[in-house]
Amino acid sequence: MKKDTPHILFINPWIHDFAAYDFWSKPLGVLYLAAILRQHGFNVSYMDCMDRFHSKAGYAEPHARYGRGPYRKTKIPTPETIRDVPRNFSRYGIEPSWFREDLRTVPAPDLILVTSLMTYWYPGVQETIAVLKDVFPDVPVVLGGIYATLCYEHAVQNSNADRVVNGAAEGDVLKLAADITGYPVKMKFDPDHLNTYPYPAFDLQQKIPYVPLLTSTGCPFSCAYCASHFLHPERRLRSPDSVMDEITYWHQTRGVGDFVLYDDAFLADPEQHAIPLLERIIGSRLSLRFHTPNAIHIRGMTKHTAVLMFQAGFKTLRLGLETSAFGSRKDLDSKVTGDEFHKAVSFLKAAGFSRTQVGAYLLAGLPDQKLTSIEESITIVRQSQITPILAYYSPIPHTALWERAVVSSRYDLKSDPIFTNNSILPCQKEPFSWAAITHLKETVSLA
Repeated sequence: MKKDTPHILFINPWIHDFAAYDFWSKPLGVLYLAAILRQHGFNVSYMDCMDRFHSKAGYAEPHARYGRGPYRKTKIPTPETIRDVPRNFSRYGIEPSWFREDLRTVPAPDLILVTSLMTYWYPGVQETIAVLKDVFPDVPVVLGGIYATLCYEHAVQNSNADRVVNGAAEGDVLKLAADITGYPVKMKFDPDHLNTYPYPAFDLQQKIPYVPLLTSTGCPFSCAYCASHFLHPERRLRSPDSVMDEITYWHQTRGVGDFVLYDDAFLADPEQHAIPLLERIIGSRLSLRFHTPNAIHIRGMTKHTAVLMFQAGFKTLRLGLETSAFGSRKDLDSKVTGDEFHKAVSFLKAAGFSRTQVGAYLLAGLPDQKLTSIEESITIVRQSQITPILAYYSPIPHTALWERAVVSSRYDLKSDPIFTNNSILPCQKEPFSWAAITHLKETVSLA
């Protein structure tokens, strides 16, 4: 590291939950911030409490999982407020002793930036910050990310961070770092134009099993259950050439073969965005695999886009169906009709996708939702000969469905984000029923 140049330490915190698995999950935002500060001359380090490839973990990655895999987990006490849930609660990620040892191997930072993801994972954030303050008691700790944005007041009062920032930080991180470290710099990129961003600092990881791609931000839909519109109010696109250059870079310099689309609306306006990119991927003749865990919009699926996605190497496709109750879904969203869903499935199958490659997300645990409604949706998806995938609803502040969820929940959702954990079906009025979840999983497994 350069002497006298500020050292910024970035942290991805632990997860505390009933269940967690690496379904292509990386803190893309914080890795962008690390790349931006590095581009502007700061010394940067990164530590991932969720690192599946830590040197002490002894983990071997099965190639067939396309880079996914289980996190290390340690059983911990369930928070008192949700002790009614008869499931084991765990810390997911590396051992605390490993984290402390790793922290002592880096020079003392001038600033520590901690990210956050799910709102109900904040206990893991608390534990992470407690360790950081124990090891570096005099170093300012700043918390950002999704939890910090959606539950700002709660984060200010409960995280123990010295400062909490909300919203997208790409345009403000240089000023934040300069204010705290006294190291001003001149901005070398345009925060409003994604093409000018440096590539995320995936090279700071122990291993790069896959690379998440953000080809756009924002979403033209304002679904009642989704916070995308709040987190990213404006729709912004990267150019197809910019995205293809990044794909080529990671493939040729790091041997990455699996790429994961983090877009909320990859197939929105496909003629201007997705199709030109897919054509470039096909034309590159690179051996690549693509996955869409965030779901793609069904309305943008045509015979042409389906063929291009198959030829480009898409291996995991998730459709954002949510429910097959098309006649009564106007209170949730307006992004798909029954006819559009069936056409999209037929296009994908005709293009060559198998049943195991294509899945449709179905929301379960919505306010006032009947079990029979979920069962009917599972049946519809099964009859379409693709895979039904349950997505358990988590109430999210700043969404249209939030107040209805508050009224429907058996918990006081506004008092504590931990009550929004989708694993406990917070909007089910009756006490937690593991039998109901088991029944739904068994119904899906029959599909």
